[in-house]
Amino acid sequence: MKHSALLTQAKRLSVLSLGAGVIFSLAGCETLNDWLAPDRVNYKAAETAPALNVPSDLSAADISQRYAAPPPINTLGGAAQRNTTPAGNLTLGVPTTQDPYGMHVESDGDRRWLVVDGRTPDQIWPQLQEFWTENGFTLKTDSAQTGIMATDWAENRANIPDDWFRKSVGKLIDFAYSSGTRDMFRTQVDRASDGSTDISVTHSAMEEVLTGQDKTSSRWETRPRNPALEAAFLAKMMQKFGLTEDQSKQLIAQARPAGAKVAVEQTAGTSTLDLAEPFDRAWLRVGLALDRTNFTVDNRDREKGIYYVHYSDSMAELKKEGLFGKLFSSNTPRPTRQFLVNVRPKADAVTQVAVVDANGQPDNSSDAQRIVSLLHAQLN
Repeated sequence: MKHSALLTQAKRLSVLSLGAGVIFSLAGCETLNDWLAPDRVNYKAAETAPALNVPSDLSAADISQRYAAPPPINTLGGAAQRNTTPAGNLTLGVPTTQDPYGMHVESDGDRRWLVVDGRTPDQIWPQLQEFWTENGFTLKTDSAQTGIMATDWAENRANIPDDWFRKSVGKLIDFAYSSGTRDMFRTQVDRASDGSTDISVTHSAMEEVLTGQDKTSSRWETRPRNPALEAAFLAKMMQKFGLTEDQSKQLIAQARPAGAKVAVEQTAGTSTLDLAEPFDRAWLRVGLALDRTNFTVDNRDREKGIYYVHYSDSMAELKKEGLFGKLFSSNTPRPTRQFLVNVRPKADAVTQVAVVDANGQPDNSSDAQRIVSLLHAQLN
């Protein structure tokens, strides 16, 4: 099939823009302060469609109460009452002596998460839904029951260089420009025993790499997660919850270290992990550690202490998503095995982590033991 001249030209411009984007990214610095700048993230690429008007030769339909949709029912209990901080903010969190802003940030290595005081996940969930849609994302997973929220793949338009050529003709054919990267974000929301809520954001990324001698073709490859970009979205989230930009940066910079070392226990050829901390904290850290591996959490059952995970193929997932799904053949994906990661109290302030089978017995398979090894590396 022959492509139109416009499409061919668009592809050429996309390749040129990608090359410029690579140079731009290499030339720029990637410090946390840079990513916290308000102009470093822009996923709002789609413009608002014009309003639909009724043609002059047609009469408008009679909009009566018979056809009106019933009012939405807020199953999460409505919007939480905001509180005034000593600094004068109206914040979603409940201010305390330790947390005058009603929230703080904790860290474990290069991972950070937000702790909102005095709020349950149900009270925060609607705010998180608004947050991601306001930042230009479509939610592909939105499960308040499991506390998992995930966005679709999206492009950060701020990564496209604003050069003279784009300023000249970019408004006419802006679709031809691409940063050559796609990002998605997973949000995990957990309740803590003290009545607060832990919120973590995990970044996944793909990059289009030019191939061939003439660099006119390309392929998508996995990119490392960007901890600074995760922190940038936590800062934006705090601003959504009522803090100023400076206050959110301050809490990111003053993140409180959390997390204890992990010991490996060997029993009859099966490896398990012992975390020297209570269940609440261990549950959160194991979830974050799983997000740092190539395993995706499909479901969670906190009551049973089970994470249901499978191996994640980012390439296959990207090909199925949105616009990219139209560019690839729809081969039937091979089924992937699901693993059960069990987090359970072992003693006072000690929690055990193991991969188990459907009967709750330790899984001795090589794949299961590999997951234990990956978790050990991430938790330490």
